[in-house]
Amino acid sequence: MTEASNWQPVGPVDSLKSDLLKTGLRQVVVQGKKLALSFRDGKFGIVNGTCNHAGGPLGEGRLEGDYISCPWHYWKFHRITGEGEPGFEDDRVPRHDLKEEDGVLFVNLTALTTRNRKPHAPHRLVRPVKREPGPLRVAGISTTVMDSKNPRYSTSEALLKHALQKAESDLQLPTKLLRLSELSFRNCEGFYSKAAPACTWPCSITQMDPADEMEQVYEVLVHWADVVLIATPIRWGSASSLYFRMAERLNCVQNQITLQDNVLIKNKVAGLIITGGQDNVQAVAGSTLGFFAELGFVFPPFPYVAHSLGWTAENMQRNVRYVAESHELRDGAFALLKRSVDLAKMLIEKPVLEDNLEQGGRKAHRLEPGLEKLTLADTLDKS
Repeated sequence: MTEASNWQPVGPVDSLKSDLLKTGLRQVVVQGKKLALSFRDGKFGIVNGTCNHAGGPLGEGRLEGDYISCPWHYWKFHRITGEGEPGFEDDRVPRHDLKEEDGVLFVNLTALTTRNRKPHAPHRLVRPVKREPGPLRVAGISTTVMDSKNPRYSTSEALLKHALQKAESDLQLPTKLLRLSELSFRNCEGFYSKAAPACTWPCSITQMDPADEMEQVYEVLVHWADVVLIATPIRWGSASSLYFRMAERLNCVQNQITLQDNVLIKNKVAGLIITGGQDNVQAVAGSTLGFFAELGFVFPPFPYVAHSLGWTAENMQRNVRYVAESHELRDGAFALLKRSVDLAKMLIEKPVLEDNLEQGGRKAHRLEPGLEKLTLADTLDKS
């Protein structure tokens, strides 16, 4: 049985045309229903205003020809038919009929078509986080910026490599070294700043761009490693620029706690190696420890080793030579790793976090009541 028509006014035709001549697209709400209204080549179009992908507001996006590009993650739907872009026509949002009467634009809230969200295989990172049996696994992340064609000596990476080598030779533990300078990954595009639910796990950039190699960092931190050592130089009193690029892309890990009550990193240990020609070791350590604590990592006693010649004694050739020849610093880096491994063993035997986190007092825990429990299916059902 065909559902009865439900014609409702959208607004004055002339006023709507005037507004849409500037932008081509706007989100309208009619009787509580969000719709994406467009005007192009003298013709109005209107489709459901909620994107199939993550529930983004289609009417707040932009027109690319006759296709609406969602402002959150750029999925595209035809502004009149609601069908996905070529090759993805089966992914469609409901379309609605329009009519003009006495200078007023009306929409039939009874959709002409149904929503069809074509099944998409989940990203391989979206699997249960479960520690696989076997020995402790140790990862190192070097954040030194470097041209691979013209390599140079990195003091922080040298100490990191020494610690990993000793983990293999003395402790017989598997290790992985990730050099951020060798990975091609895009900058964070601030999806969370658009709307909290726009920040997804894994990051939407990783889901949309198979060439984005931030996936390797996610895999190591969330699924593979028990212990992670992060090495950074000091750059003008802060960690390296590559460290911050990585940290911004790790927002999606932290935001899972805020949005979905989903703690991805549990009972894992992190330590830091910090070196530089200038001082500010404690500030770099403080901000870095604070960030990795918010991801879920825990720390051994004395969680970082560091070296700096200080402001007045800055001499980079001397600094490199000192680190390269220092057995003391190498012993310190390995001792940090052993403290981290000892703590990781204790956490495997007796985890400190098995259930999800109590949200009171946590970041944005009052963002919006019930938001953390709102699924995509809920959002689409309400649309």
